Amino acid sequence: MHSVSYRSIMSLALIAAATTFLGGRALAQDLTPEALVRKVTADVLEAIQNDEALKAGDRRKAIALAEEKVLPHIDFREMTRLAAGKAWPGAEPEQRDRLVAEFREMLVRTYASAIDAYKGQSMRVLPVRMPPDATEVTVRNLYMSPGKPAVPVEYYMLKTSAGWKIVDIVVEGVSLVLTYRTEFEEESRRTGIDGLIARLKEKNRAPKPAPGTAKSAGA
Repeated sequence: MHSVSYRSIMSLALIAAATTFLGGRALAQDLTPEALVRKVTADVLEAIQNDEALKAGDRRKAIALAEEKVLPHIDFREMTRLAAGKAWPGAEPEQRDRLVAEFREMLVRTYASAIDAYKGQSMRVLPVRMPPDATEVTVRNLYMSPGKPAVPVEYYMLKTSAGWKIVDIVVEGVSLVLTYRTEFEEESRRTGIDGLIARLKEKNRAPKPAPGTAKSAGA
């Protein structure tokens, strides 16, 4: 059992991205991955503390924030491809599009359901060493809660024509993408790609959990 749930860590990553990109897309493209995350650590808690609706877990406001400020900076197609694993190559283009859409909605639900979890939290960004022409990098952070041991969190990022994008999150050495891959590959073996899509759709249509009650990202 991880001391911090994947649902909470994904929410933190999305909240962090929202704060980082409030300054605009051009700024995001100019900054290095470390600089982006370092800016997050200076702004994110203040952003949450100053917004009463977000602190109260307002789902509509959280989703609106994600759609406007966060989601354009996550490579959902690449993240879905990695998570789907062996199921991806055999999927038709239309099936891939549907899979990406459902996975994206799952992560939006994650964000909206856990936004109230970050009261009194902080993160420390560790230095990143990478060559000037790097196209992929891991930004390592320590996620800290009062009275608890620090939790290592890593963001795996790829450089694209639109700037750096998050494609995976690793918590205490365990990859979010690989954790989903186990579930996705098992479901696709049993029921096929359409069955996997249907299963994700079922989860996305289920009653939304109250903030802070979910136990895992796949819940």
